[in-house]
Amino acid sequence: MTHDPANLPRHVAIIMDGNGRWAHQQGKPRIMGHQAGVRSVQAVVRCAGELNLEALTLYAFSTENWQRPGPEVEGLMGLLKTYLESQLEQMVQNRVRLRTCGHIDRLPTKVRRILENTIRETADNDGLILNLALSYGGRDELIRAARKLAARVADGELTPAQINEQTLAAELDTAELPDPDLLIRTGGERRLSNFLLWQLSYSELYFTRTLWPDFGREQFLAALTDYQQRQRRFGRLNDQPVES
Repeated sequence: MTHDPANLPRHVAIIMDGNGRWAHQQGKPRIMGHQAGVRSVQAVVRCAGELNLEALTLYAFSTENWQRPGPEVEGLMGLLKTYLESQLEQMVQNRVRLRTCGHIDRLPTKVRRILENTIRETADNDGLILNLALSYGGRDELIRAARKLAARVADGELTPAQINEQTLAAELDTAELPDPDLLIRTGGERRLSNFLLWQLSYSELYFTRTLWPDFGREQFLAALTDYQQRQRRFGRLNDQPVES
């Protein structure tokens, strides 16, 4: 498959599903599936950077994931810590800027400190924005945004009539980013799983049965090629212009 470099999405979001099933198929512990998934993260981040995409959002850990068994959660936090420590130099060299969305204050202190340090060290990079969704849930994000708007109304800074799509979007965790043009979900499931519920309203959806540890550069390019076959109308007719 080939892709058109002139017709790439600005922002790609990915639900990285299938690590546990991959491990089960291999007869390995679940944490081994998550470890294998880190290699896919590295491959996709590298490819997105080479293609000069503006942003890549990865659903790394959901609010619901806290309900998983303690040892698995601990293992996932350890993998996140190791990934950040090992990839900082590469991020700097490749001009990748790290940011996050979600309830970051729920992360273990050591992990949060390394995360915050990586964000600081990459803040001036002008390449790919790597947005990690950590302790993230779409409904939780909307509730937090609503509370912020309510506080602004209570303070007299805003009237209820002034609340619109723009003011709400400005309070979301992704306020600095364009909405995703493309959502990729691996692992065969076809649902959003509480991910970017507001931001994905007009995104193209791409589902693949490939489990995340088996998803790499080739599969990522195939998803981009499929995206380029879509006609995005945003509710308009084919001959109506899309406002910028």
